[in-house]
Amino acid sequence: MPPRLGILAGGGTLPALLVDTCIRQRRPFFVIAFEGQADAALVAARPDGQAVPHAWVRVGAAGRAVRLLRREGVRDLVMAGRMRRPSLVSLRPDLWALRFLLRHCGLKRGDDALLRALIEALGEEGFTVVGVDSLLPDLVAQAGVLGAVQPDAAALADVRLGVEAALSIGARDVGQAAVARRGRVIGREGREGTDAMLAACAGERPGTPSGVLVKMAKPGQERRVDLPAIGLGTIAAAARAGLAGIAVEAGGALLVERDGLIAAADAAGLFVIGVEATEGRP
Repeated sequence: MPPRLGILAGGGTLPALLVDTCIRQRRPFFVIAFEGQADAALVAARPDGQAVPHAWVRVGAAGRAVRLLRREGVRDLVMAGRMRRPSLVSLRPDLWALRFLLRHCGLKRGDDALLRALIEALGEEGFTVVGVDSLLPDLVAQAGVLGAVQPDAAALADVRLGVEAALSIGARDVGQAAVARRGRVIGREGREGTDAMLAACAGERPGTPSGVLVKMAKPGQERRVDLPAIGLGTIAAAARAGLAGIAVEAGGALLVERDGLIAAADAAGLFVIGVEATEGRP
């Protein structure tokens, strides 16, 4: 039997999918649900009455999380779910977290740099961090069109432009996504995230859907954490922004609730396509 899995849970659906997988595979697990981040439903009693072993922990109480994981006999860790970046004041770091922040330049580094440092620090504590994609391989995007809606030539040109833009900001460890429309990049993801970028793009919504949201892993990214992902909320936000479709990195992005996502995209008239980072085309 594989070692007990610790799930470091933020918001969204991914942590729940990991819990379901562990239960189905009869793999022992323990959830660290971060306060103000994880969904309460994640650790609620399941319909079959089975309890979800968990503890609620402040984001800044990293030392407590480490102690709990050791007490529960956890060896493997997976980080899953959205994490809103806290301010230093709201973080209220404990001694473990404070030492980590002082060692790694606080919150001024890019997300990927901080996550690499966190994986190293957890390794020093005796844990092995594994990627969501290794536990949920069916969610990894494949190359090609994934639904019934096909992109036209103009959309494919926007895909290529969006890939270039997404990789450019990713190389600076800023974000993973961009929006291209009619040969022009109109949105680049910043610290606020994809939803905020799409909301800004909605102000330029055209009469006819056009443009593409592109999400790519950062060049050289630590892929055990923070892989780009899209879900049902992304489909709805892209439709509100008047886009024609979404492109994600084949082999480097996650499709959360894959079947439902593709069905929702088809219903909204949006294409979803997996593209190669090296070429920016399907």
